[in-house]
Amino acid sequence: MLAVTAQRFDPDDPVRGLEVGDAPDPGVPDGWTTVSVRAAALNHHDLWSLRGVGLRADRLPMVLGCDASGVDQDGNEVIVHGVVSSPGWRGDETLDPGRSLLSERYPGTLAERVAVPAGNLVPKPPELTYEEAACLPTAWLTAYRMLFTQSGLQPGGTVLVQGAGGGVATALISLGSAAGYQVWATSRDEAKRARAVELGAADAFETGARLPSRVDAVMETVGEATWSHSLKSLRPGGTVVVTGATSGSAPSADLGRVFFLGLRVIGSTMGTRDELERLTRFLVQTGTRPTIDSTYPLAEAREGFRRMAAGDVFGKIVFTT
Repeated sequence: MLAVTAQRFDPDDPVRGLEVGDAPDPGVPDGWTTVSVRAAALNHHDLWSLRGVGLRADRLPMVLGCDASGVDQDGNEVIVHGVVSSPGWRGDETLDPGRSLLSERYPGTLAERVAVPAGNLVPKPPELTYEEAACLPTAWLTAYRMLFTQSGLQPGGTVLVQGAGGGVATALISLGSAAGYQVWATSRDEAKRARAVELGAADAFETGARLPSRVDAVMETVGEATWSHSLKSLRPGGTVVVTGATSGSAPSADLGRVFFLGLRVIGSTMGTRDELERLTRFLVQTGTRPTIDSTYPLAEAREGFRRMAAGDVFGKIVFTT
């Protein structure tokens, strides 16, 4: 089958470790099933894997990818939930110490076929295209959990999204505005700020700019470059939800500000299968749809990886088979 695999690690130029070509069909353990992939989305996780982060050398070559939509063995249109929990685990998959994502221990979704636990499949609503559905399991599910499970935001609340442009950030803007929050966004790029407003942000600001007022919650995916601004932007008792640090770890936690103002710092990662199912219903009911930056045939995946590595992306990059 055609697949995108990590063959070796290169921290400085991760795309060099990528190969697009034939790969063996995935094995199917007991309790698992296969999905014929129709569309799969690219994530920063895939670039980190090519740098050797979260993927061990003894597991190479590894088929990359966490997200997919397609058709199961019974002909049903499905979305793949990429979090694989330990055998016998019950409850929130994201809290399982032994959890993994597809492409870490098991072959991933950037292939014509993928094997997954049977319980990891969610019905794809007919209202969503395969390309739209493929965007949901990582970036959009992460955003859904940040906003609706972790933030504590009340209806009509104000939320700041740091770094408008990536898959999670665009999902946060779209979901937050659809839910009735006042969404503000930041970006160093003027064009990305304008597009954030087009997506539904009430306003967009230069990174680090003083805001009109303090916010109820900040959605933080950037880390070092925005952390100080995130804490200073919160009202007393506000919450910062952290799901990434693409610019590096925060140099100072500023604990004095955290305890004096009663701020909450909440970590968040991915989401559960149930949250993914609720996310699909939310999109159908509100008409909200993922922002797709570009779509490539799977055979041309290298170009999509190059664009993500260069940071020239607004929304999701999707591959089709």
